[in-house]
Amino acid sequence: MKFIADGLTLSEAVGKVAKACAVRTTAPILECIKLTATLEGVSLLATDGELSICKSIKADVLEEGEICVPGKLFADFSSKLAGEEISLSTGEKGVELKYRDSVSYMQALPAADFPKIDLDVGENFFTMKAADFKTVIAETAFCCAQDDSRPILKGCLMKFGENLEIVALDGYRMAVSEAAILSKSSEMSIVCPARTLGEISRMLSEEENVTLYTQRGMLMAGTDGLTLVSRLYLGDFIKKENVIPSSFSTTVTVNRAELMASAERANILNRGDKNNLVTLEIAGETMRISSMSDYGNVSECVDCATEGRELTISMNAKFLLEALKALSEERVTISLGGAVSPFILQNEQEKHNLYLILPVRNAS
Repeated sequence: MKFIADGLTLSEAVGKVAKACAVRTTAPILECIKLTATLEGVSLLATDGELSICKSIKADVLEEGEICVPGKLFADFSSKLAGEEISLSTGEKGVELKYRDSVSYMQALPAADFPKIDLDVGENFFTMKAADFKTVIAETAFCCAQDDSRPILKGCLMKFGENLEIVALDGYRMAVSEAAILSKSSEMSIVCPARTLGEISRMLSEEENVTLYTQRGMLMAGTDGLTLVSRLYLGDFIKKENVIPSSFSTTVTVNRAELMASAERANILNRGDKNNLVTLEIAGETMRISSMSDYGNVSECVDCATEGRELTISMNAKFLLEALKALSEERVTISLGGAVSPFILQNEQEKHNLYLILPVRNAS
C-alpha cells in the first residue's frame, strides 16, 4: 500500500475516526485504525465493538492495500504533520511515513485481523433538522447513567411518532425532550447509546438536515464522507408515564438565572461532600436556597410566585443545576408533590422538555 495525502486532511480524518478506538482492551486490534487505499481514495475505519466510525479522504494512491495502525499513536503523530505532504507506505518495519526529507516508522497489524463492520444499514430512517437534533441531544443525554449496573440506562430512548421524543434517566433523575421530524419510514422506538448520539451531534453542522438509519439492532448516520455505525441497546426501557407524577401540591415559578446563581453559590461549599445537598424552602413569594457543610453554610432568598402549600425539599445540587442550564426561558416552573416525591422543572411557556429529579431526605 502506498499513497500521498495532505497532512491536514489526513490529521483531521484520523482525529475523527480515533474517537471509536477502544481503550483498555484485551484485543489490541480494536485500538487500531484500519487504513484502506483504493483507486477511489483512502478510507479510515475504527471500532470498539459498539461504535464504528469511517472517514473517506482524497489521496494520490500509488499502490492499493490495507493495514492497521495504532489509533491513539497515529492520531497524535499525524496531528504534528498537519502542514506537510505525507507519503505513507507499508514495509517490513510496518508503516513508513515520509515528509519533507524525513522518514519515520510505526508498527502495524495486518488488516485481516480487523473485525468486519457492516456499513449497510438502511431499512428504516428518519430525517430532521440537524439543529433540532443537536438541541434535543444536548437537553437529554447528560441524564444517562454512567456506570454498567444497568447498561440500557447508558442510552436514550428515541420514539419516532409525529415527533421525535427522547427520554434519558439514570435512576435519580430523568430528562424528556421532543422535536419535529421532517420525514420517516415508520413509527418505531430504539435505545441508542448516549455516546453515539454525542458523536453524531458533534459531526453535524446546524445548517443541514440529518437522516438516521436503523436496521437489525444497528444505527447509522453519515455526513461529508464521514459514516458512523453503532449498536443499539436491547431490552425494556423504563416508561416515563410510570415515573412522572400525575398531580402536584405545589407549583412555583422563579427567575431561572437568579435560582441558578444562588444554587451555584450554595454548591460551592458542598464540593467534596458525598450528598452535595441544596435545600429549597418555598413559602409564598419567597424561595430560600441553602446548603450546609463542614466548610460553612449558604442561605439566600429569591423572589417567586407560589401556588399551593408551603414546602421544604432537598436535592442533589448538581442535578438541579444541570436541569436549570438545559432550560432556556427567563422563568421556569417547578412542580412538587411533597418533600420526598419526585418533582419536575420546565420552562414557564414552551414545554417541549422537562426534567424530573428525585429529592433526598435531609437528616438535618
